[in-house]
Amino acid sequence: MRGGVRRVRIDEAGGYEQLRIEETDDPRPGPGEVRVAVRAAGVNYADCIVRMGLYSSAKAYVGWPITPGFEVAGTVDALGEGVDDLELGARVIAVTRFGGYASALVAPRRQVYPLPEGRSFEEGAALPAVFATAWYGLLELARPRPGQRILVHSAAGGVGSALCQLGRIAECEVTGVVGASHKVEAARALGCAHVIDKSREDLWRRAAQISPEGFDVVLDANGVSTLRQSYQHLRRPGKLVVYGFASMLPRAGERKSYVRLAVDWLRTPRFDPMAMTQDCKSVLAFNLSYLFDEAELFAEGMERLLTWWAEDRFALPEITPYPLEEAAAAQRALETGATVGKLVLRV
Repeated sequence: MRGGVRRVRIDEAGGYEQLRIEETDDPRPGPGEVRVAVRAAGVNYADCIVRMGLYSSAKAYVGWPITPGFEVAGTVDALGEGVDDLELGARVIAVTRFGGYASALVAPRRQVYPLPEGRSFEEGAALPAVFATAWYGLLELARPRPGQRILVHSAAGGVGSALCQLGRIAECEVTGVVGASHKVEAARALGCAHVIDKSREDLWRRAAQISPEGFDVVLDANGVSTLRQSYQHLRRPGKLVVYGFASMLPRAGERKSYVRLAVDWLRTPRFDPMAMTQDCKSVLAFNLSYLFDEAELFAEGMERLLTWWAEDRFALPEITPYPLEEAAAAQRALETGATVGKLVLRV
């Protein structure tokens, strides 16, 4: 082995103090695996939920201790038995079910992709989680037709910015919702035909003005704060795509409250299949971390995204880098809701 690995370790659920740097032995790639010397790792809100102890797939697949992180970019520095289509030193992107906040990791070959020519490691680490989430939610589940109207919550964030651009590629009319005025121009630059600044105007009144008959697709990761209204503002036949519950979780500096979680859970709308049939509306939901076993589907999505990226059909969101040792500061910044674009850790 070449030496030690630095990684972020979380021993139990808690605050930012749980994100600790440790040194451990380098992992050895097994058959069909690739070891990547990590140069950058993406930071996602899901990583914060892992730290809080509220991420179901983290409990199902890893438990404690855990190293968060779903995406990295770096160079190939070891190959397992049977991997003969990569060269040592190749610049790659790797998608991983946890473990990304580290200076090296091992991933199955099927989850390692070439980093397009001319792209930086920080850019490579910023793409997979947000764009794969947007691809699956919008293009696989909702499947909008050209000309349809789409409403995207948190349009200036990581997944939101990807959804806006993929909606534009799908030739749809995109309305983006942002929570602060400084995010309006960022959403417009992503191709939004309309931007609703809910810090200055009534979200749903403005949405009804933009699309009086409702939207064909609404993409919502807020949870209880908007789910009911998102469903109500669908046209027939419309689709609500749910991929998170951010408004139910603590913000930066707040302590986790099981009482608040319970109250919000009780307030969360239950969608009655019979009523949905009469409304002629659908509710679709997913968690990307459960799709890793769908290797063929996931590879198809990543290959499509990497092709579009190489062709400059979309741009990555604004990237803000942090050192690996400042993972806690990165998560705190993300939880404030004030960030624009994507945060990455430099290794």
